[in-house]
Amino acid sequence: MILLGSQSPRRRELMAGLDMPFTAFTIDADESYPPSLQGAEIPMYISRAKAHAYAGEIRTDDVLITADTIVWLDAQVLGKPHDLQQACAMLRALSGRTHQVYTGVTMVRNIHGQLQEEVFSDVTDVTFRTLSEEEIQYYVQKYKPLDKAGAYGVQEWIGYIGVTALHGSYFNVMGFPIEKVYERLKQA
Repeated sequence: MILLGSQSPRRRELMAGLDMPFTAFTIDADESYPPSLQGAEIPMYISRAKAHAYAGEIRTDDVLITADTIVWLDAQVLGKPHDLQQACAMLRALSGRTHQVYTGVTMVRNIHGQLQEEVFSDVTDVTFRTLSEEEIQYYVQKYKPLDKAGAYGVQEWIGYIGVTALHGSYFNVMGFPIEKVYERLKQA
């Protein structure tokens, strides 16, 4: 059985697109990380913490998948905004620039009572054109992106009108490098 430990509707939607049966549920885990971590190390650390919070529940032949995504700009994390003002500030910072989206994924398999763990990441470079203040305000007021790293969803209006270039996986920017997940599931 494939177990997806995620409350993200986007991850659930992408997993469903593989046409493989899975069960999704939320894992409560500490998402703090050591300040010394950089870039891909951060979501890999957090996805691993999520997996470890549930690993004792994995039955034989189960595969647990957890993930975490960050937006990385100027060597700093743009996490989920606390309020709409912070969301606007994040979008202003991203406007007219290229940033990275990192997703860390942890897969834990229970093979006859032995847990095997694999942690990997993906990165996508995303370039925004210069956004007007009106566009930023419209997006934040209409879409309320408080549950999204970097205060945006590439699959929403802001992605349609603002993203001018992507280098890497589009699905990684949505929060789940489903292509890499599929390849590893095939190997399992």
